[in-house]
Amino acid sequence: MRKSRHLISRLMLLLLAPATIFAAFWLGLVPQRFSPFAPLNLSEPNSYFLNMRLAALKRDANLCQAVLAAPLVQSSAIADEPIKNGCGWKNAVRLNHAGGARLTTDKITCEMAAALTMWLEHIVQPAAERHFSKQVTNVKHMGTYACRNIAGSKFWKDFRSQHATASAIDIDSFTLSDGQAVSVLRNWKGDTPEARFLRDVHRGACRYFRVAIGPDFNAAHANHFHFDRGALKSCR
Repeated sequence: MRKSRHLISRLMLLLLAPATIFAAFWLGLVPQRFSPFAPLNLSEPNSYFLNMRLAALKRDANLCQAVLAAPLVQSSAIADEPIKNGCGWKNAVRLNHAGGARLTTDKITCEMAAALTMWLEHIVQPAAERHFSKQVTNVKHMGTYACRNIAGSKFWKDFRSQHATASAIDIDSFTLSDGQAVSVLRNWKGDTPEARFLRDVHRGACRYFRVAIGPDFNAAHANHFHFDRGALKSCR
């Protein structure tokens, strides 16, 4: 019996070690200088271990400035706001342009800015060309940072939203180069080019964001896509 318990303990330790290493990379706890993965290149759509390489930006301001480089993105670093009562931000930027489109944010984490840039460059713009033969020139959103709890869920209502740490954005519409607006609220349903475009860009967001939810998730998201880079994974 004692030998069996000892064997079980050793097996659990062997399983725990890789899980701990995975969690450290997933949460962005491993500095880039200790990482086996090369720094992220925003122009490469199929980067291997993309989630881990995005997470490496979470706490590294120098790496952030090196990765968020023109011409794919225009941003400026902002001072940290120490997190109190679950609200604040670290290693955040103000965003002006990303992936060929105007997208202005007051504060958003570097990790999110990189994910947004890659999504716009490698998912949104090709989808706009495919469905409209045009480019997206402007992206409208409903906010990034907000000190609040998760909305639209009875189970999660007592938990802080990723918005509370500037690690989320709510996208509500896209403007094409001819001035046409494609709105999540107005154009999600049906089998129109606008609806197909919205479904393509929502589906493609799952590669770059850990949470990508839209109108089919619940009524609270009827008019926008919610994207974030929190610890959980959900694409609905």
